[in-house]
Amino acid sequence: MSPGDEHDSFGGVGGSGQTRTRLPEGNSGDVYGGARRPVRSSRSLITVVGVVVLLIAAIAFANRGGTEPADAAGPRSGTPGRTAPTSATGVRPVTGKNGTIPTGYAHDDQGAQSAATNYAVALGSVEMFQDGPREEIVRTIHAPAIADDLVKRLDASYSPDFLASIGLDANGAAPSGMTFVSRTIPVGAKVRDYTDTSATVEVWCTGLVGLAGTGSTKPVTSTWFTITEKLTWVGGDWRVESSTQNEGPTPVNGDNRASMADEIAEAVEGYGGFTYAR
Repeated sequence: MSPGDEHDSFGGVGGSGQTRTRLPEGNSGDVYGGARRPVRSSRSLITVVGVVVLLIAAIAFANRGGTEPADAAGPRSGTPGRTAPTSATGVRPVTGKNGTIPTGYAHDDQGAQSAATNYAVALGSVEMFQDGPREEIVRTIHAPAIADDLVKRLDASYSPDFLASIGLDANGAAPSGMTFVSRTIPVGAKVRDYTDTSATVEVWCTGLVGLAGTGSTKPVTSTWFTITEKLTWVGGDWRVESSTQNEGPTPVNGDNRASMADEIAEAVEGYGGFTYAR
């Protein structure tokens, strides 16, 4: 099957025939319904499209009818080689940047973890919904061999019609009085495979996605997922060669009171993100 041949009920744009890109479905259900992320298992280089667009797909499942307020949303330590899985570890911080994305990772397994984690944050950011910033992100974090084709595919996926379906204008901007939220928060990372030229890293994440503001019908909801990134060492740094995404592991929800929509908007605008290194 050639690229672009697949179109399903989500309005998705197909890939190489080995992976399916699913875009959001229509409004249904309760305003606080959970967002779910489909499993992707293709090893095609173009499966990275699935990661990016699946981050968007959470919006569709959060796009429930109604006008209720939106949902709620240190120093490193440890000795290399003797670390507990739950401990923050690392000996070399990331100091370089390409635009807003940290670059210049150590050529070892810790550097690969740091790269995969920061790249997951970039792929889940609001900037992915805007043409210029999206292309900059794609070219910064991906291997040059796949960047050109990926930019074209993502431009087609983030069409004006798609952006309108999630409440954004053709430039990826939220309506007046609303704040568009798309943020990935890594919880932890581990190396599954490693060589001097490649690494496979799993990044366990939670995410926030939706529109925050008074009267929002697309409230900000939280999701849990694991991104598996295959990295390659090219040009003196780790770059993404392919990615897949699975739902969970998902913890039991707590009994926190859901915050008002304006509280969520203020929090997202007031609390900045992090550079992740270990």
